[in-house]
Amino acid sequence: MSQHRSLRATSSLGAKRSVLKRYERIEILRAKGQWKAGDRVTGLRKTTPPV
Repeated sequence: MSQHRSLRATSSLGAKRSVLKRYERIEILRAKGQWKAGDRVTGLRKTTPPV
């Protein structure tokens, strides 16, 4: 029996995610200088996904 299209792995779909994980947002903010070690990890600023 074949697998439904919606259950395939994300890598095979090739779609980009519009929502970032917390650690990805922290990496972006750290690169911009808007987050430093010791800052809260909750309530982060909005970030756009890298292109």
